[in-house]
Amino acid sequence: MTAPAQTGRAVSPTALLPRPLVTSLVEEAVLAPSMHNAQPWRFVHREASGVLELRGDPARGMPRQDPVHRALHIGCGGALFGLRVAAEHRGLRPEVRLLPAPDDPWHLADVRFEDPSEAAGDLGVLHPALARRHTSRFPFTEERVPAELLDGLCAAARLEGCRLIVPGDWHTDTVMDLVHASELFEAADDAVRAEIAAWTRTGADGEGTGADGVPAYAFGPRQYDVTAPVRDFGTPGRMPSRPSVRFEKTPQIALLGTAADTPESWLTAGQALHRVLLQATLDGLATSLMSQPLEWPELRFDARDPLSNVGYVHMIVRLGYGPAGRATPRRAVADVLSFA
Repeated sequence: MTAPAQTGRAVSPTALLPRPLVTSLVEEAVLAPSMHNAQPWRFVHREASGVLELRGDPARGMPRQDPVHRALHIGCGGALFGLRVAAEHRGLRPEVRLLPAPDDPWHLADVRFEDPSEAAGDLGVLHPALARRHTSRFPFTEERVPAELLDGLCAAARLEGCRLIVPGDWHTDTVMDLVHASELFEAADDAVRAEIAAWTRTGADGEGTGADGVPAYAFGPRQYDVTAPVRDFGTPGRMPSRPSVRFEKTPQIALLGTAADTPESWLTAGQALHRVLLQATLDGLATSLMSQPLEWPELRFDARDPLSNVGYVHMIVRLGYGPAGRATPRRAVADVLSFA
């Protein structure tokens, strides 16, 4: 299923946007989440046509954890959705074409902007959440998320052509077992641990620039009894003074998935994920993301509900009430946007 905004139908001549406006749009697009905050995207504004091109950056991929670049596409899909929200907030109507160049797999999308005089859609209502949405790796309370809020998040995913499944008790227990199994897999794989370490920022010598990756303040505390699906970026021996606390005993999770498992469906899932997270932020919920069990082929298939029509799970979303988390760094727009 493809969201209406992503059809390949003919559109009227695209609006020619000034550079400052394009820059501001990209500034908000890159607030999207990405695996280990790697920010694996680049934008090229074709000034003659007014098309804004989204490209994946394979240099920011994770060869061990994401060998087929599924997570990379999901992150770029999130940035694409943020761009759509930013555009509609400014009265523009973005028209998206996914994977427009079959011979160039890193050319992920083209975005054309209808003239501001044309009616925009309703995504602008999500705009206040762009800067407020942060991943929270802190404990949540035991307060249950109301069913009407969960229904709204499921509806948000459907609007982007995806399904958000709130699992029942047995399915939640299965997913939590997969989370714990993936932690053991990860701990035993030196290559995976090295890859994660390359994207964490504790202030040690030889680390990255600080404009990407996961900073120490976003790690959250260690889990005392390991009950919540939260990835621990603090490897043993690093940050020994980091406290250990109890997390919620009954985590509330939702699974985002699609019927297919293709680059186009990954981009669609990324847009749906960001829409769900922005709506959750407006609803007053804290969120965190867990892909750990989905990075191991021998575990990923078991995450799905065999009774649902979601063939492939792309993300586990933890929902609840608790600290909102702090903003993680973003690269300067000049590093991800070029004009041609």
